[in-house]
Amino acid sequence: MALADLPIPLDLPPMEAKLVDDVPEGPGWWFEPKWDGFRCLAFRDGGEVELKSKSGKPLTRYFPEVAAALAALPVTRFVVDGELTIAVGGEMSFDALQMRLHPAESRIRKLAGETPAGLVLFDCLVDGKGRSLLKAPLHERRAALEALIARFGGDADVRLSPGTEDPRTACAWLDQVGAALDGVIAKRLEGPYEPGERAMLKIKRLRSADCVVGGFRYEQASRQVGSLLLGLYDEKGLLHHVGFTSTIPRAERPALTRRLEALAEPPGFTGSAPGGPSRWSNERSTEWTPLKPELVVEVRYDHVTGERFRHGTKLLRWRPDKAPRQCTFDQLTPPASAEELVKQLSAA
Repeated sequence: MALADLPIPLDLPPMEAKLVDDVPEGPGWWFEPKWDGFRCLAFRDGGEVELKSKSGKPLTRYFPEVAAALAALPVTRFVVDGELTIAVGGEMSFDALQMRLHPAESRIRKLAGETPAGLVLFDCLVDGKGRSLLKAPLHERRAALEALIARFGGDADVRLSPGTEDPRTACAWLDQVGAALDGVIAKRLEGPYEPGERAMLKIKRLRSADCVVGGFRYEQASRQVGSLLLGLYDEKGLLHHVGFTSTIPRAERPALTRRLEALAEPPGFTGSAPGGPSRWSNERSTEWTPLKPELVVEVRYDHVTGERFRHGTKLLRWRPDKAPRQCTFDQLTPPASAEELVKQLSAA
């Protein structure tokens, strides 16, 4: 047998989700936590294992410990959908996942030993008998996944994601967002697996924070402001860079640029500062202008990891009534223990 003999192709795109505002009500819904990790389709046939990302790129070489764990399982043929996660100090770490995308195999092996990844499973595409379940309703796929997990023998590196039909439980999970969770996923119990389609719903708990504007970047090929660099004070009084916002109305940019330029003064951030170039940025995109810590904005964010906003934020309003020193880290949800959170959700 070989992976090419599986009843679904290796380049199958995973089913995706569209963002909605609220947890759907009414019967027929299945809810799962949206884990803070890398989406992953895992294929096994005999001794062969392949891990694929949401974009279809191979992940096997970056997570050799997960591939080895799957290859060692007593079930020899299956395809499952899940999330790669890494816990560092009891907390889920997206940064640790990103560090795995390294060209040097020796570096990857070192990290795999120091911070091993796990795989949280939430769907079954090919069952233990080698049958495709793409057209089967979710409740049948979930039963097949639970049967697979039972046959796996309790391997701690490969575990089942909790799930529920109770929307109240899903809403309670949303209150945990900001630690291991990135939101909640809702699926139709009678729905088939639809590769590449946004056939699921994604609900995120959006929150706001007041931040100091510690610097700004110009737009590409322009002398107008493109984004504001955001900061929060720690308990020692140091201002740390925590993210950015670029949702500045076009009509306001010329006047705002003049206002910011009048406040230009180093260092801008006295704690962690915006980083230098990386493989995802160029030299121009890392240039920034430091500012006196006088301006405060309220921004909306969806997730925090490593004391930084994961994604860009939305500018809600300026806060001239707020003192910069009032903009502290205690506005953000304190991280919960990832392992404890998994136990709580599994018991719910």
